Amino acid sequence: MWRSGGLGWSGGSAGLRWWGGRVSPVAYGQDLAFRAVGGRLCAGARGNACPVAAAVPGRSTGGLCPECARLDRAHSVAADTFADDPRPYRVYLAWFGTGTVKVGITGEHRGDARLREQGAVSFCWLGRGPLMAARRTEEVLRQALGVPDRVSYERKRTLRVGLPGAAARAAEIEALYGRALDVGGWGETLDVLPFTAYDHEAVFGLGALPPLDGTVTELVDGGIVTGRVRAAAGPDLHLLAPDGRHLVLDGRLLGGWGLERGGPDDAWSVPVGAPPPEDRGERQDGLF
Repeated sequence: MWRSGGLGWSGGSAGLRWWGGRVSPVAYGQDLAFRAVGGRLCAGARGNACPVAAAVPGRSTGGLCPECARLDRAHSVAADTFADDPRPYRVYLAWFGTGTVKVGITGEHRGDARLREQGAVSFCWLGRGPLMAARRTEEVLRQALGVPDRVSYERKRTLRVGLPGAAARAAEIEALYGRALDVGGWGETLDVLPFTAYDHEAVFGLGALPPLDGTVTELVDGGIVTGRVRAAAGPDLHLLAPDGRHLVLDGRLLGGWGLERGGPDDAWSVPVGAPPPEDRGERQDGLF
């Protein structure tokens, strides 16, 4: 049985990851059909298998048991447990939709992978330097600019429908970049980077997405997902279901499930929730 590691990004493209390191590339316009089987198991932390192969609830987006989740969190940049990390970090502004921008940090060695993983449609770099200086700058700018340090995935999904053009996206980021430069102090501890707007619309395959009809809330044993891949952004797969609905499958819900090949005529049979009312408006052959 092949067990899923969820949706990931490598080399600028999305892929379905598997335990053991294989990857099935995701191609827009391809049909996807699979059945979830074998129960959902904890994926373990930091490359280590879960010692008890614990069961994980279907609605968990973390895909880890409590013990592995604690271990994973303890070794993350967000936990500030590696204050002496000598590697340079970057502060960025990430744009998800009109009026929705966040500030964050990422290791310079990761390039823009973190931005793709978050589903940032556009972004720019602000500065680079030591980890703790980057972390302080992130907090200073978050407060000064009045922007969050996170945006919910529910919000991101609905914002992807009806995006403004690339020029408008870049202009909004550039205006905020200018305001960030006016905030004193942080430029003394980080190297300020010149403004360049980067855009992921083509990488994500967003184009003109139809209105969102719903999102998968969990996978269940024997549950079937089938549809045509329209786009991928962050952990999300945007699918056109056989009945014409535009549905989103959060790739984080896949982690730990065994996936078997399904057929194009199989009936969709996993729970789907409606979008928030205020926001409406190596390869394994056979899955694709």
